[in-house]
Amino acid sequence: MRIAVDAMGSDNFPEPDVAGAVAAARRQDLTILLVGDEKLIQEELTRIKARDLAIEIHHAEDRIRMSDKPGVALKDKPASSIHLGLQLVKEGRADAYVSAGNTGAIMAIATLNKLQRIRGIKRPALSAIYPIEGRPLIILDVGANVDSRPEWLQQFALMGSLYSQTVLGIAEPRVALLSNGEEAGKGSQLIQESEALLRKTPVNFVGNIEPSGLLEDKVDVLVTDGFTGNILLKTFEGTQHFIRNALGRELRRDLISMLGGILSGQAFVRMRRYVDPERIGGAPLLGLRGIVLVSHGSANAVAIQNAILQAGKAVSADIIGAIQGGLQHLISPNQ
Repeated sequence: MRIAVDAMGSDNFPEPDVAGAVAAARRQDLTILLVGDEKLIQEELTRIKARDLAIEIHHAEDRIRMSDKPGVALKDKPASSIHLGLQLVKEGRADAYVSAGNTGAIMAIATLNKLQRIRGIKRPALSAIYPIEGRPLIILDVGANVDSRPEWLQQFALMGSLYSQTVLGIAEPRVALLSNGEEAGKGSQLIQESEALLRKTPVNFVGNIEPSGLLEDKVDVLVTDGFTGNILLKTFEGTQHFIRNALGRELRRDLISMLGGILSGQAFVRMRRYVDPERIGGAPLLGLRGIVLVSHGSANAVAIQNAILQAGKAVSADIIGAIQGGLQHLISPNQ
């Protein structure tokens, strides 16, 4: 199995990108294709003493920055590590691509230039995965499609359910629509029409769910439009950041609080694991004719390693073939 990895993607490139790739190659029988500045990659491989591993370097003269607009990155940076990494997948020289780079640019280049959509998929979906109570929750869409249609959400549900089952290991994923109430008929016109479609879709649809229910182990696949999903994602991340900082301040407020924090240290460590995105590493762009996983820009080596290992599972599970097969239940033969 050959996994292409963007060595210039993370905020602190190439250290976590290369270190994570090396760790993944040490854990599994993988060939890693590091894409980026050859000199920087080689220096990092030497620094961490990565020897006797199946690692190739594919030089890229340019890199796409987080501040680059997707349209500009698509047209003006053809020699970037994102362009070249996705090209390796397109040509069949890599089985999957992993990057902690500019998500919008990855989405644009993969969809419009390199991989394009699976036949029958109306719109690809950007997902996010969080470990909730020891189970991975996949949320889609979280930003690829600001405006959505009911048939798009139906396809998101199918793709998310298949990914949860075949890659994340959930035997019968519970699929829900994000809404302002659990009762049938609640929500916007989009939600109401999507609910009617999902009840006819070959997934384990459990109905609508409110945001407060997401942390209660009631759902494995959460379906929403990209605008709402992006707000949910940023609210979730912001809440984590707020709680972490507020708790840290309070534990340093006085001697008794500091002592309590020390005594409770292991409990806090275990609590963090419940929602630690590093355990997942990255999330897939679903609906493309190629496997692409995107990590957060702040990803460390552990997150990159886990994203690569997850990409390997997606290859082994043939998630592209699974989606193509699932679509046969939703589209007519002439589409």
